[in-house]
Amino acid sequence: MPAMRGSKHHEPRWPAALALVAALGLYLFLPATLIVGPRWLLPALEGLLVIPLLITNPDRRESNTAPLRAISILLIAIISIANISALSLLVHDLLRDTDIDGKPLIYSAIALWFNNVIVFALWYWELDGGGPADRHSVSVKDRDFLFPQQNTPEVFTEPWMPRFFDYLYTSFTNSTAFSPTDTMPLTRRAKALMMLQSGSALVTIVLVASRALNILK
Repeated sequence: MPAMRGSKHHEPRWPAALALVAALGLYLFLPATLIVGPRWLLPALEGLLVIPLLITNPDRRESNTAPLRAISILLIAIISIANISALSLLVHDLLRDTDIDGKPLIYSAIALWFNNVIVFALWYWELDGGGPADRHSVSVKDRDFLFPQQNTPEVFTEPWMPRFFDYLYTSFTNSTAFSPTDTMPLTRRAKALMMLQSGSALVTIVLVASRALNILK
């Protein structure tokens, strides 16, 4: 499917903003032992980063400038580091203390799994084809992901572009199947991200959740 050059692709930013709020809520739901630093620090940093983005370029009508793109990637990176740190602390506590209560462990594992889905959906949405503002003008072969709608032009004859929900679906299926399903990664960075996501989901579900069920009181 050729790129839609010359067309304007307006993608609202509110779905990604809602996902960010959900990720923050899930992170704050975690017990204090899994949060590095003060509980308010991460929401404060992310608020400082996301507010200028929403005010300056709320629906991505203008092409991404280098500072805005750097802020977006930095925002997602902060959430990713927080999520990986929480998962590492959870596994550490699990291996160190065999008398740990199973219920908080299960709740924490569920929160981390859903947070993992949201975080990687944000990564895919922000990186694929240069981001929401630019990928409409990039040919399919130069993008990071190949969606079924882009691979079957005889069925989808009208120009089609992925939105945030499509990346959220891709992230969800990758965390449940531990592998790509209908959307294929094309670049090495996309494959690396999907591999990291599958590994994190595997640790969360197989090691943490299974262990929690065994020690559930």
